[in-house]
Amino acid sequence: MKAWIQRVSHASVTIDGERVAEIGQGYLVLLGVTHTDTPAAADKIAARIPVLRLFTDANDQMNLSLEDVGGSVIVVSQFTLYADTAHGRRPGFSAAARPELAEPLYERVVARLREQLGDARVGTGRFGAHMKVELLNDGPVSIELLAD
Repeated sequence: MKAWIQRVSHASVTIDGERVAEIGQGYLVLLGVTHTDTPAAADKIAARIPVLRLFTDANDQMNLSLEDVGGSVIVVSQFTLYADTAHGRRPGFSAAARPELAEPLYERVVARLREQLGDARVGTGRFGAHMKVELLNDGPVSIELLAD
């Protein structure tokens, strides 16, 4: 399991013209699931997201976490994080988990984040939907987080 975390000033997700999630300061988390991922991996990655210190303190050092700044998070399922671009011109996605494995693990990450941060601070996209994701990356700061 991997998460691509972007520190944002604001972000939103729109599906079929309806805005389904919107946050101010926080993280946009693109979450990818592979075949070998487990509920334990989902729990581990969800536990790390709120405590990652990606926000700057008064000394302009990345010493503050999402919890410290009272930020929010949007989690979007992103199977393309497991794209294989080693050959040819079209990426392969055989390393991405099938929906029957990926969706429950995605939902588990979201549930764990809501337990830690509260429902109001955790937004989502919709698994498998075509989404319009808008964000203002703050920094820019983008971090890959692996469950291993």
